Parts: sequence; C-alpha cells; structure tokens
Amino acid sequence: RQHFISIGNFLHAPNVDAVLYLKKSIWPSIHKQLPNVEMHIYGAYVTQQILELHNETEGFLIKGFAKDVEKKISNAKVCLAPLRFGAGIKGKLTEAMQNGTPSVTSTIGAEGMHANLPWNGFLENTPEKFADRAVELYSDKSIWEKSQQNGIRIINEIYDKEKLKGPFLKRLNGLQATIKNHRTRNFIGAMLQHHSLQSTKYLSKWIEEKSK
Repeated sequence: RQHFISIGNFLHAPNVDAVLYLKKSIWPSIHKQLPNVEMHIYGAYVTQQILELHNETEGFLIKGFAKDVEKKISNAKVCLAPLRFGAGIKGKLTEAMQNGTPSVTSTIGAEGMHANLPWNGFLENTPEKFADRAVELYSDKSIWEKSQQNGIRIINEIYDKEKLKGPFLKRLNGLQATIKNHRTRNFIGAMLQHHSLQSTKYLSKWIEEKSK
C-alpha cells in the first residue's frame, strides 16, 4: 500500500469543497513532511475547477473516474476526507473500512457512522491537526494496524446486514398494520402531502386558463 486517496462524485458539493480545502489548507503540510508520497483524487464528473488543482510537482494528482473503486482504495494506505458539511453515511468512508484502509476525516464526516466505537483512524477539524494526524497514521505501523482493525469492527458491528434486516422488516410490517393511525399522527407528512396535492390542483387550473 502507498499514497493517500480521496474519492467522491464531483456533482456533490461537499466533495468539491473537501478537495479544494484539502489542496489549499492541508496538503502543503503533508507534502512537506512526506515529500515522496502522493495524493490521489478520484471521482466522476470532474470539473475544470478540480482539474486545475492537478500538480505533479506537489504530488497532488487528479485521477478522475475510477473504474474499480475497491482496487483503488485497497491499494491506498490512507483515505483523507476533510468534509466540512454534509450528512448521512459517507460511502467513501464505509468503502475504506471494507477495504481495510484507515482514514482521517472530520467530526462531520464521521457523524452518525460509528456509534461509540473508536474511529478507524483520526477525527480532526483544523487543517494543522488534520495534516499532522494524516502523517502520523501514514507513518506509524502500529497506529495504522490498530486503525484498520477499528474499521473492520465498525463494519461488522454497525453495518451487519443480518443484524439490521430483522428490526427493519419488523418496523415496516408494523407500519403496514397501523398505517392509518401512523399517518394521522404524522403531521409533517400530512402537511407535505397536502401541499403537494395543492400544487397539482393549481397547475391544472393554470393549464385550463392557458387552454382558453
């Protein structure tokens, strides 16, 4: 394994921001400490703004679309994801865990993803600490191996399909059995449905007037 990796679709604003932030505020410090290590940026729909960040002298390489994501991640040593906004499960980070690749991300990046389990690397929110942790994780074999095991534990304990399937199906079946009562108590859902239907109503009136 060698080099750092970052991966994400560039139609997604958090990914664009993360790469710009990485290039300007984080990578210079990492490159200074690890001059022979490269930063590989993968992702579909690369924009001109992102392409212009490519700099071979600085080891910051825009690779673009990855045909085999698992192969790219499993060949990398550390995944970097300095996300400053966004929500939900981050695919790049679960894929890193699945392929045994430790990561450095922000608290926003890891939010809602690991319960109380130790992260598979480090969580940092300032560029200076983020860079130092990235270098530490890349350079220290014992920390890297421990972080890898943390990631495997997170995947096995939190994202186990068999553990999740039972409660999920039970919840769905329960809602189906009490759907009328559920919808009655779901005020926000009822409100959204009402306004959605109203928009159709007024659109039809507009079409009628236009057709006269």
